[in-house]
Amino acid sequence: MSHVVLGVSIVLTGTLVGVEFCVAVFLGPVVDRLPGSGGLTARADSARLLGAIMPFWYAATLATACFSSALLWATASGSLATMAAVLLAITIVLSATVLVPINNRVKRWSTSDHPDDWRTHVHRWDRWNNVRVVLAFAGFALLVVAALIPSA
Repeated sequence: MSHVVLGVSIVLTGTLVGVEFCVAVFLGPVVDRLPGSGGLTARADSARLLGAIMPFWYAATLATACFSSALLWATASGSLATMAAVLLAITIVLSATVLVPINNRVKRWSTSDHPDDWRTHVHRWDRWNNVRVVLAFAGFALLVVAALIPSA
């Protein structure tokens, strides 16, 4: 049972990291090159869509990592799963305290109603998102290593 839960955690975390990595490395830079207010519109649309989905995805990722940690508690795999869960919890705290407030402003913007320095706001979000991606990737890597440790 523990390896099934760990496998689910790896899949959830891996896909989450993949989406966040794509947003950070591909989507953001492409959107920033859109002419006129295209970047503003794309950022607002993305903020609404991903802002609605990601809280549930992050919660599921953390829950499965915590469950894996509990099931594997007395093993080396359990220690790694615990460290992964801590990192994933940090990503949620970072999201709730820094990224979500910025995202909530961005999703309300329109081409006729936005701050003049909107790019400054979204680039601040991008920088903090990069930190979140690194933390989530480290959690993912720990979960993978936990799965590779042979059971006793």
